[in-house]
Order: sequence, then C-alpha cells, then structure tokens
Amino acid sequence: MGECVRELKAEGVQAVAFGDLFLQDIRAYREKQLAGTGLEPLFPLWLEPTDKLAREMIDSGLNAKLVCVDPKKLDPSFAGREFDDALLRDLPGGVDPCGENGEFHTCVYAGPMFAGSIAIEIGEVIGRDGFVFADTFVSPLRG
Repeated sequence: MGECVRELKAEGVQAVAFGDLFLQDIRAYREKQLAGTGLEPLFPLWLEPTDKLAREMIDSGLNAKLVCVDPKKLDPSFAGREFDDALLRDLPGGVDPCGENGEFHTCVYAGPMFAGSIAIEIGEVIGRDGFVFADTFVSPLRG
C-alpha cells in the first residue's frame, strides 16, 4: 500500500474517495490506513439512505450485475442478476439495497460516469469459499 500511496502522491493525487455508506468500522479502518500518508479519505455517500441511493443509481443509468452473493444473507439465485428495479423489489427484508452489509457485490458495466459501456457476459454461477460467484467475462470499452 505504501508504494501505491507514493505513486498517487507523485501523480498529484490529494484524496481518495470511498463508497462506504454507514459501516463505522470500515470507515475507521480506511481512515487509519491513510493516516499520515498525505492522502485525505473522502466519504461522499456517507449516511445516504441506501434505498434512495439504490434507486437514484438505477434511475441515473447505472448498469450493474450482482457478481458475488453471501448465501447466508441472500439466496444464491441472485448471483448474476441485473441490479435494477426488479431486483430491488425482490430483495427480502433485512437485505440492504446497496449490499452494504456484504449481502452482495456488483460489477458496474455502464453509467453516466463512463465514456462508454463495458461489454460483460455472465458465465457459470459457482459456490466457492462460502460465497456464490457469477463468473464475469469483460471485453474492452465500446462506444
């Protein structure tokens, strides 16, 4: 990590933004890791209501697939699904709509923050190391 920080500083980077929403222990860990490096940790989404944020992301044109599911928190059938309104409707109670408690992880492949979309294809869905993964194949950017 030290080498990465040195490279970022040499390139003029002054801060690192994290997408953490409400887990104080994760925020404290990130702040501790950057303490004394000269890089400021930023948390622009901190304490945003996750139900509202999930809908805003979808409405803005963000496209993502669930590529990892914790089967202790969410049914494995969610692996490989599109992160969309239908998914939000299907999430059981107690599952954070942004997966903030580790229920799922996504691969974002299109959105207003990208110059183009990334072509992805979902392959085999497999269980490994206590999680369920949707193998994801990525192609170069397209226009």
